[in-house]
Amino acid sequence: MTHDAITITPGSSFRAAMIIAIIADALQIAVFPLFVEGALSPADDILDLGVAALLMRLLGWHWEFLPSFVAKLAPGIDLVPFWTMAVANVYRKSKQIAATQEEIREQHPALKDLQHS
Repeated sequence: MTHDAITITPGSSFRAAMIIAIIADALQIAVFPLFVEGALSPADDILDLGVAALLMRLLGWHWEFLPSFVAKLAPGIDLVPFWTMAVANVYRKSKQIAATQEEIREQHPALKDLQHS
């Protein structure tokens, strides 16, 4: 039996992170009576800790996750889909960074040659 590493591509990790964020936000909105206490709800805290851990595992640490986690501690704010917005913002920023890096490579062909050697 071999122990091959599973490789997750950036696109599939963002898709998985978005699905997790949407499910978590939907649970917090749809199961409102269970999570209404905000910081006083152990079920809500466990859900938010799990979501934060999964998102960081899939996407790495991003500052966008911190406000989402802290905001979820306030009662009533669970009705705002902060996890989904955080993942969408991380995705948007990653696309901007990739586009900027591509522009730099196009402006400096020597950098492109260094990458391929």
